[in-house]
Amino acid sequence: MPTVTRLLRLAAIAMVAGSACLVTVPSAVATQNPPGKGGIGGGSGKETGPSGKVNGDTISSEAGGIVYDRSKNGSGGSVGAVRPATNWTPPACWYAPKYTPAQLQAQMEPIWEAGSTGSGWDSEQRNRYVNGDPYKDFNKDKTGKGYFWDSFVDESYPPGWDKCEEPPFWVDQGDAPPPEIENAVTPEILAQLAYAEIRVPGTEVTLAPEGTTKVNLPTWAWLDGADFKPVSVTASVPAIGIQATTTADPVSLKIEPGTADAETYPASGECQIVNGRIGEPFAKGKSDETPPCGVRYLRSSGDDSYKLQATVTWKIHWTGTGVNGVQLLPDGEFGADQDVIVQEIQAVNR
Repeated sequence: MPTVTRLLRLAAIAMVAGSACLVTVPSAVATQNPPGKGGIGGGSGKETGPSGKVNGDTISSEAGGIVYDRSKNGSGGSVGAVRPATNWTPPACWYAPKYTPAQLQAQMEPIWEAGSTGSGWDSEQRNRYVNGDPYKDFNKDKTGKGYFWDSFVDESYPPGWDKCEEPPFWVDQGDAPPPEIENAVTPEILAQLAYAEIRVPGTEVTLAPEGTTKVNLPTWAWLDGADFKPVSVTASVPAIGIQATTTADPVSLKIEPGTADAETYPASGECQIVNGRIGEPFAKGKSDETPPCGVRYLRSSGDDSYKLQATVTWKIHWTGTGVNGVQLLPDGEFGADQDVIVQEIQAVNR
């Protein structure tokens, strides 16, 4: 079994790298398939990744038995994924319903007939799924009453994607998966996976003066409030009737001038969102006022420019099946750099 698992990992890595090499391995063992391949969660088994479909304004993608509704996500060309503000990350692999009894049989028997995995492993798997140790004839007597669950991985293959090593196991409809199975899909796991699907607007701030400013001149900064509203993604597993909605609310904008020779407004550099707006647009007659959000550069950028970084913090929370009240997830951040040229104010002596 360990040898087979190592082959499976190498096969997946080869697919990511675009290798033309084909490794024939049993796809019912853990870590075998990129998301979306085979079984009830990913179609016929011919797909090489998640399948997508559109139903009205609901855009969904199926992977590992999970359907994502991204219709309330951020949109536009500059959207991006939030990164957790801590070292927390969503699960890299998880278990979800994948096979009916007939589907598991159709998956396993050709592998055994090919004889490419060795008689010992084949015999062990026949005992497990056919001879009653613990499943007899692929649990066909329970058809319609549950599913074989299997492992799936984040298709970007982050660290830990190969840690779900349990072989397919049966769960009766309405029952919880065995408690010893880590990362078996639940509303909380769905919420964490939906976190990775959140997309938020870009964070290039509007500056006044725009592009080029002067030493010691307060530069106003603001973001279009229309873009900064809550976004959400709903993840569900229709086969077992559970779902979770993960929502991101914008809470603040962090301004980092790109040099120590600068002051921010406010001094913390943290601009709070007030009435759905980040900062305040500059207008005629405000030149003598202190901007609620902005920066004042104390030194010229010379022949270069400063990289001003604007990062929005998003408060992230979720609700889901059987869960009372709002549950918190780690804050998310999304930011971008932009060039600011700072010039000396030229004085004219007469």
